[in-house]
Parts: sequence; C-alpha cells; structure tokens
Amino acid sequence: MRITLKDIAEEAGVSLMTVSNVVNGNRAKVSAATIARVQEIISRRGYVPSAPARSLTTRSSQLIGLLVPSGDDQSLMLSPHNIAVFGMLERRLRDRGYHLLFRGVSSPAEVDVALKSWNLDGAVLLGFLDEDVDHFVPPAGTPILALDSYSANPKTTGVRSDDFEGGRLAAAHLLGRGHQRLLFAGPSFSDIGVVRQRFEGFRQAHRDAGVRWHPSDQASVDTAYQRGIDLGLALHRQHPKVTAVFATADILAVGLMEGLRLAGVGVPQDVSVVGFDNIDIGLYVTPKLTTVAQDVVAKASAAVRILLSEIEDAAVPGEPVVLGVELIDRDSVAAR
Repeated sequence: MRITLKDIAEEAGVSLMTVSNVVNGNRAKVSAATIARVQEIISRRGYVPSAPARSLTTRSSQLIGLLVPSGDDQSLMLSPHNIAVFGMLERRLRDRGYHLLFRGVSSPAEVDVALKSWNLDGAVLLGFLDEDVDHFVPPAGTPILALDSYSANPKTTGVRSDDFEGGRLAAAHLLGRGHQRLLFAGPSFSDIGVVRQRFEGFRQAHRDAGVRWHPSDQASVDTAYQRGIDLGLALHRQHPKVTAVFATADILAVGLMEGLRLAGVGVPQDVSVVGFDNIDIGLYVTPKLTTVAQDVVAKASAAVRILLSEIEDAAVPGEPVVLGVELIDRDSVAAR
C-alpha cells in the first residue's frame, strides 16, 4: 500500500501542512525535533513523494526535455555521438534531482508544443539545423539550450565543440604525414553549422601548409555507416588521386574503412582515414581509427550547469560555450 503524507502526519502527530513543508524543504517554521521525527518516519515507512503532487507544490516539474528531430519517416535522428551525449545528460541531471524526458520533434513548431504540454522546466535541443534553432521562441520562463549549434538566437544558449579546430587538426595531421590530396567527406552544409566549421578548418590547414586543395576532393554523404561503405567502394573510381580522407564523424569513417576493405584497398597503406568524435567504435575496428576527440562529459556537464542556472537562479542566456578538441593518433594513418 502506498504511504501518503496523511499517514506520516498522523503518526508524527503534526499537521499535513507541516509534513508537506518538511518534504518540500520549506522548514523555516518547523522545529528541528519535528523535522527529525518526520524524516525518521519517512525513511522507516519508505515514503516516496508523488512527482505530479510535488510539481504542483513547488511549481517545478523537475523535467528537462531532450528534443531531437525526427526524419520524414518519423524515425529519430540519433548518431552514436548523440547517444553518448544523451546518456551523459541523463546522468548529470539525475545527480541534480531532475528527470530527462526524451521526445522526437517532426517540425520546429512542435518544440513550443512539447515545452508547454509537458510543463518542462527547460529543454536541450540536439541535432537541429541552425536555421530551425534561429526561429525557436520558447515560452516565457522556459530556458532552451542548443547543443552543437551556431545559431545566433538570443533566446538560446549554446554549448559546442571547437569544430573549426577539429577540422584543422585532422587535415594538418594528414598533410604532415605527406598526403597532398585529401578528401573531405560529410553531409551537405550551408553557410553556418558544425559541418561548415569543420570544412573551414580543413581548408585552413591546407592554407597553413601551402598546399592547394582541389574542390573536386569533396564527397557529400550522410552520417551513416552504410553511406561510408558506399563511399569506400567507389572511392578510387570517383577520386583516383586521393590518398587520405577526413570523415566528419567516426561512424562514417568506420563505414568508409569497411568499404575500402571490400574494394581491396588497404587502410592505411593505400588510403589513410581520420574521423571525428572519438566514440568507442573507433577502438573496435582494425586498424584502430585516428580521430578528433570531443569531450562528451564536459559538453553534457556544461549544458546541465548552464541550463539549471537559468532555471534555478533566473540567469539570462549567455555567450556560447566552446569546448576544446584533440587529435587521437591511432593506426588508420600512414606516412605517404
């Protein structure tokens, strides 16, 4: 049988309001002896507060939404990197007494609906195009934080990795090993965004090294394992002079390596490969993947810290937080 506040109040010999105040932390007018007696009964009888009832009392749902875009077929768009971020966000929010509500969103208009219908204290946007984030207008008093976003929306705070530096590090590493024709492989991109920044860093490394980059040395491919395989199978036919590839995600890079293997092309002796993310899969393949590492723990921790400061302390959205990256040199790159 579920234990209620009324049960605890009757055993403690105090009012229902007194027990409610103890449970919800409003203890200024409650004696230390009463607090100790109520807490002892709560612990002994295994009382668990009702989340909806507590939400009404505190005017806080303790719910944070993680909103991700759903595709045309309504499937959720989650890369392995985003799944890692999801797990770390849940852990950090749980440590602070919050619950994470995971929700797919098929259109930007649904963000507003989700925030209102679920009475969310705040929300994290993950995987949305910057053009969509630009137009999000959250309900008053509901903070929104966009991960991996370059949107200038003043209503959102951003946390992202230094994508420009990551692209630069990847290309500089390959150029430093003697490669002259580097393929940039990743999704199509606009004037802003994660992939655009990685591309600009990739180009900057060529300028720094005094090496001309050929515009034909680019492949627009979705971030998916099978798309990587397809690219690997066709690489020598479509880009015969390329000796190294920078793939903008590890899952794409690992697919590329498999496609090259199936085509009879050796990695790294024939083609070198660098990925981006440093997810676990890069350690499970042969050769182990050289990659640009993002700090998922730092990204999730920063997101939770910033979002909860807006919720709990009414802080205003600040400047985007940009986290450093590093190149992890493993076995998928050889000297040319």
